[in-house]
Amino acid sequence: MIQQLKYALLTKLRNFGTVFWPFLFPLALTTLMYFSVGQMEEADFETVDAALVSVGEEDAAFASFLDAVEAESDLIRVHEMTEQEAVKALEEREVQGIYETDGGALSLTVGESGMPQSILESLLSGYEEGRRTIETVMQNHPEGLETALQSLEDYGTAVEQVSLGGRTTNLTAQFFYAMIGMACLYGCFVGFGCAMWLQCNLTALAARRCVAPVHRLRLILTEFAAGFGIHFVNVLVLLAYMKYVLRLEFAGSYLSMVPVAVTGSMFGVAMGIFVGSIGKMRESVKIGILIGVSMLLSFAAGMMNPQIKSWLDIHAPILSQINPAAVISDALYCVNVYDSPGRYARDTGILALMCVLMVGGAFLIVRRERYDSI
Repeated sequence: MIQQLKYALLTKLRNFGTVFWPFLFPLALTTLMYFSVGQMEEADFETVDAALVSVGEEDAAFASFLDAVEAESDLIRVHEMTEQEAVKALEEREVQGIYETDGGALSLTVGESGMPQSILESLLSGYEEGRRTIETVMQNHPEGLETALQSLEDYGTAVEQVSLGGRTTNLTAQFFYAMIGMACLYGCFVGFGCAMWLQCNLTALAARRCVAPVHRLRLILTEFAAGFGIHFVNVLVLLAYMKYVLRLEFAGSYLSMVPVAVTGSMFGVAMGIFVGSIGKMRESVKIGILIGVSMLLSFAAGMMNPQIKSWLDIHAPILSQINPAAVISDALYCVNVYDSPGRYARDTGILALMCVLMVGGAFLIVRRERYDSI
């Protein structure tokens, strides 16, 4: 197994196409993108519009809290509405969320996920935490009630318009998150080479390997491991180049992005092996399919226009959830912008599952192939 892995690595490293497309091309494209859009100044968040609906008894304390935040900062703008008006405004995207009060019960309704919705959720969580603190003070230390109330009223002055990671979000960062997704998918060219060296009718090397008494699954896993090792290094170098050379806004640590690089690289290589194993199409046709699919998925992830991803998240969320480039971009958001470990784990899990399905599918295709002569 070790010898097979060694020679698989040497074979791939001696192929110029294996090195250029997955490694040098994303680096060159990242550099061009940096000089074209990466120098835009950081932009502050726009004011978030929220509807306030009182279903039953009005929560005067929460209304006063929102008024204080609105008066002390440009973070939110509150509109008191009826329930029907609020639902219509949310559907027409006139507001980003609906705060609903019913006596002591509070809830938040949003129509999509994004930074404005995260801000509204953060405000609600902060208020509820403050309310619990006041209740605790009233029970145990009533003499400190005035100080606790004052700290809650001063919440608005303590709010700064930053990302949940603690920094102002650069709106151009999403281009580079999608770029990393595209770079991971470009592992398909490494995987495609693996598939070419597994089919007897395509190369002499594959013919010699297939007549050897080695199980097909072992051959596929060896090729996959070798391809993954090469492309994983490619993606790590790209991440280091973006973070430490171009100094892009990656608020999360480098190590926290490594699991994304692992699962993203695995999927890219697995996709190449799967497509390369399908049918008896010419090599040029399969390469065209890989290029077209990679660019289409990257486009849907927002690499050319971030509004595309936002539109898909609203109108076709299932497409974003199964688009590996969008999933990689979303996982990077979880690391660098949102504080959402559950969402991060879900994204990496989706990538790992799709990788297993691709490799399993390639094995089922290759194991059934038979040749009259080699």
